[in-house]
Amino acid sequence: MAKDVLLKMEGISKVFPGVKALDNVSLEVKAGTVHALMGENGAGKSTLMKCLFGIYAKDSGSIYLEGKEIDFKSSREALDNGVAMVHQELNQALKRNVMDNIWLGRYPKIAGIAVNEKKMKKDTEAIFEELGINVDVHRVMSTMPVSQRQMVEIAKAVSYNSKVIVFDEPTSSLTEEEVEHLFKIINMLRDRGVGIIYISHKMAEIKRISDEITIMRDGQWVATEPADKLEMNDIIRLMVGRELKNQFPPKKNKPGEVSLKVENLSGQYNLLKDVSFVAHKGEVLGIAGLDSSGRTETLESIFGIRTRKSGTITLNGKKCLNRNAGESIKNNFALLTEERRATGIFGVLNIKDNTVISSLNRHKRFGFFLSEKTQREDTQYYIDAMRTKTPSLETKIRSLSGGNQQKVIIGRWLLTEPEVLLLDEPTRGIDVGAKYEIYQLILDLANKGKTVLMVSSEMPELLGVCDRILVMSGGRLAGEVDAANTTQEEIMTLAAKYV
Repeated sequence: MAKDVLLKMEGISKVFPGVKALDNVSLEVKAGTVHALMGENGAGKSTLMKCLFGIYAKDSGSIYLEGKEIDFKSSREALDNGVAMVHQELNQALKRNVMDNIWLGRYPKIAGIAVNEKKMKKDTEAIFEELGINVDVHRVMSTMPVSQRQMVEIAKAVSYNSKVIVFDEPTSSLTEEEVEHLFKIINMLRDRGVGIIYISHKMAEIKRISDEITIMRDGQWVATEPADKLEMNDIIRLMVGRELKNQFPPKKNKPGEVSLKVENLSGQYNLLKDVSFVAHKGEVLGIAGLDSSGRTETLESIFGIRTRKSGTITLNGKKCLNRNAGESIKNNFALLTEERRATGIFGVLNIKDNTVISSLNRHKRFGFFLSEKTQREDTQYYIDAMRTKTPSLETKIRSLSGGNQQKVIIGRWLLTEPEVLLLDEPTRGIDVGAKYEIYQLILDLANKGKTVLMVSSEMPELLGVCDRILVMSGGRLAGEVDAANTTQEEIMTLAAKYV
């Protein structure tokens, strides 16, 4: 039996200063189906959904929900009319607890005045029980890992009894176990007749969860097909407009002598316990593990933005205190953080300022003047090298897609010419074509004798790019494997060692 069309978007166009973000895009989502929306970073996927959700005002086109034309002026209006969105970049009240975040702006009241805490707790627990989410409703959001905060955001979307739910890169911060849990929730919603729009760059996920796939490129609609009629190579070709035969570049780097030595690293206020390892010049050293295993804490402790209880860091035979980020940069370390929006970008600044902000000494003239010419040259070099999609160097970074923001931050750190590059989820939320470019940059750095430490939740990425992989579990180093001679099963066994 044919499914009813639940949502119809026709001829949607949207222009920002200097760029046509959407050009006559159409999309149909049927009730009780998962409709994947795919495309490279900057293809217009998130912009199209923000036009639906009332965050952006479309310039032209029409949107119909259950046959009735709609034009939401705010996200609140969208939510009240049955359209919810789980954003890629979480925007939550981090100082408030889980319950407050679920019901913010629509608290149940007693006599229309006082907040009914008892009902709020009961309703929140009922939603969590229904979705199988095990989170303390009184817990403050800032104390939770990103993956749990993501599940709270999903529960919030479900709490509106939405007809259409948009998931924008929902698994970018989830472990494999949590991804399975999310898919159970999505299947439950599909069985209820909800229309799901699912944005992701992960091909295996798309093929597994989707009923239909729409592909966009450069702000335009390219194709819509049943998921079972598109092979992965077809999707990539339609997305990037060219064949992409290999997922990873050829590895030509040759690890040399030990450059970085970390001994007995323990955290003062985190779970790290007695972590020791070495890394070599010209090596890409992966760090694997489950969520909250200590992967991020290891990189941040080395870089000095987490307080160390004990431990020494030695680079090329010289001890580095790395007591803070500034000192670490002077010692030739660089850190790409996990959450680019919270700790990576300066949203109010433009592309140029975000690119050169960590390497201003390169551009000093006469001791205190900054050369506008060299700043622009360096910025343009990395825009070209990373194929960053931006109207100009003066564009505010917050107006770029998440993947293009990531490219700017990587360019920023490469400009500091670090000896040790610490990368925390460097390809999170990035399309398959751009991933290849970032992998190539990582391997080029290794070829130049630099040391790269890379945390990733994507096992194929670690196996395809790294030379060795450290596996973290419960804040401890559970083991070390050779990337060329290990399996995902061996890594997962080690990751569960101290859980």
